[in-house]
Amino acid sequence: MTTRPLRPRAVLIAGPTASGKSALALALAERTGGVVINADSMQVYRDLRVLTARPSAEEEARAPHRLYGHVDGAQDYSAAHWLEDAAAVLAETEAEGRLSIVIGGTGLYFKALTLGLSPMPSIPPEVRARVRALDETAPELHARLRAIDPETAARLRPSDTQRLMRAIEVFEATGRPLASWQAEPAGPPVLPGEETVRIFLATDRAALRARIAARFHTMMDMGALEEAKALLARGLPADRTILKAHGMPWFARHLAGEITREEAIEGGIADTRHYAKRQDTWFRHQLEGWSALPKEAAEDLLRNAIPAG
Repeated sequence: MTTRPLRPRAVLIAGPTASGKSALALALAERTGGVVINADSMQVYRDLRVLTARPSAEEEARAPHRLYGHVDGAQDYSAAHWLEDAAAVLAETEAEGRLSIVIGGTGLYFKALTLGLSPMPSIPPEVRARVRALDETAPELHARLRAIDPETAARLRPSDTQRLMRAIEVFEATGRPLASWQAEPAGPPVLPGEETVRIFLATDRAALRARIAARFHTMMDMGALEEAKALLARGLPADRTILKAHGMPWFARHLAGEITREEAIEGGIADTRHYAKRQDTWFRHQLEGWSALPKEAAEDLLRNAIPAG
């Protein structure tokens, strides 16, 4: 008598940008009748379908997709917001008897989902406005943070203006360093890692660099620049997360007449490659219990571990 493998509560698929996660998740969803759930912090925004490489309308028609393009670009959207939304979708998917397939490249989302999230304070609007109005360069912000929260400052890149301001906001609002809040015990995980199959797509670095460049050029052909122009026309505050999407700062400079189209493309490709390298390093050092596999081996593992729906 053959015993069918027990189906896990969810399959988690992570990896660097352009590593083939979406195709792997979609194939699994079609085979099992599962639901693809986004865990990418840029693909939550509706404004940039092309530039953030969200699934196409045709792909979305082949299997249910959730938490893609459901947030307006004007909104702040944190890991805590995503965790709340993901918990609701996971509950719905389980109630329907479907397999949840969580896919993305935002490591903090997966960490919050499987290990829990430390409590974080809400920031009063007046504090956020005061900090965001600081007329300081990134190095100056880093020096300011180093004086009040050296532990967090040591972890952040001196050029990461958004996270520097976030850490300063927390201190201004609470009188406590961000590192102190993050040291608080995490709440119970929504989806304990041991109840899942966890895969990190390992990639050949040279091949990934080539795929990133090819995909960026494809996105240009699909209207990424026009998409960026429409977003900039909204006049959003400069601190909105969506404006940091790979390519957006370069497109903004091109549309302002500061650089050529070709320079904007090369800048966007370079930024994306650097991000993919950081993703690979983060996942390998921050999350335990994940299987780091090339795509073909990942396909074999899922075929053997997950029965068809």
